[in-house]
Amino acid sequence: MIKTKRSANARVGPARCGLAVLCLLALTLWLGLLPARAQSQSSSPVPPAGGGGSLQVLHWWTSASEREAINVVVNQLAKQDIQWRDVAIPGGAGMGAAKVLKSMVLANRAPEVTQLNGVVFGEWADLGLLLTLDNVAAQGNWEKLMFPTVWSLLNNHGHVVAAPLGIHRINSLFYNTAIFKRYKLTPPKTWDDFDQIVKKLQGTGIVPLAQSAEAWQLASLFENLTLAESGPAYYRRLFVDMNPDAYLDARMLHILQRLRSLAAAMPQPLRERPWTEMARSMVSGEAAMLIMGDWAKGELNAWGMEVDQQFGCAPAPGTGEFHLYSTDTLAMFAGNHAHQSMQETLARLTMSPAVQSEYNRIKGSISVLRAADPHMDRCARDSWRTFSKGPAWQAPSLVHRMATDDTTKDAIVAEVQRFFLDRNISEEQTQKRLAAIARTLARNRND
Repeated sequence: MIKTKRSANARVGPARCGLAVLCLLALTLWLGLLPARAQSQSSSPVPPAGGGGSLQVLHWWTSASEREAINVVVNQLAKQDIQWRDVAIPGGAGMGAAKVLKSMVLANRAPEVTQLNGVVFGEWADLGLLLTLDNVAAQGNWEKLMFPTVWSLLNNHGHVVAAPLGIHRINSLFYNTAIFKRYKLTPPKTWDDFDQIVKKLQGTGIVPLAQSAEAWQLASLFENLTLAESGPAYYRRLFVDMNPDAYLDARMLHILQRLRSLAAAMPQPLRERPWTEMARSMVSGEAAMLIMGDWAKGELNAWGMEVDQQFGCAPAPGTGEFHLYSTDTLAMFAGNHAHQSMQETLARLTMSPAVQSEYNRIKGSISVLRAADPHMDRCARDSWRTFSKGPAWQAPSLVHRMATDDTTKDAIVAEVQRFFLDRNISEEQTQKRLAAIARTLARNRND
């Protein structure tokens, strides 16, 4: 057994039946109502022409850069005579994929591999459904080679239950270099600086901030503002500890006021648009800036754009010292263990230095390895340096399941979207509602 101490940034184990469908699944499995996968699969999947096996992989990497990045893994897997069978589910932040995964498992059709992010590892692992990768991790010396925060996330009760691919920085600001040069602008280090840019762009026909009305994109802006307001310690009190008093703090009122004020910098009317469209609007000159995870950089690169040429990068205002992070990871369903050898091969490949370097270069993220990758661009080097400072400077993304379970995350994200889009709801009302959510969910965890 691998002994590990979980980072203060991550919550141990699942919320008490935080996902209703998982509770149902646990009960179903306990009662023996689902046939074993060994019974449902009379033989292994049909092998590819080369004579090897195959792995069905569910994920939400569907944009141009995401497909290109994951093909690095697909091609390496093919060299081992293992075919990657794609189940790609579109949708930002993996919300659609999460629903499909639950339905597949309940229908006894779980994929051999799935993209999973954050604390939900524990929810699946506690049901006994995930293959443990202890031997692979020990043989590959994962604990020594990777960042401690990532190592902690992969562990559940002393067992490694996922394989890591990369680390994304959510608090990233991208800007159109031509617009910034034309109007003599510099990347905003504070929100006051941001406000000055908005004023300078008034009457130019340029939207200061590209933004979508999608719930997860609005909530991403909200968590950036939260980190900027008072740093990782207060952020963790809100989204990891779910402390009701933290939501009633005056700082939360200021965050909500700032969030609502940013509407003046956004396109009107605000519509639900994919994040790829938001990136396109920034680089085309329709908008001047975009606050988005650094996967946006990967997408811009895939479109032929280069850092410090067509676009620039900087930390989101007020967050330059901090790293709001999410990770790309793969988990393996155990089933009847017929695919274990291939699954372990895939896990080993994800941690190879060559795959780590190439995948993250394309994806826009940074490697999970502590050693600095010499191929990082300016944006990635800044992300790596900041993450390397350690947990006191890191904040786990609420939106991307790094901070808490899906039930809690969904409730907060929905409340933030509701507040932003409905001007009849006051900041004080939303503050009380968020505190009530925290109080209810915290009580449920302790029952």
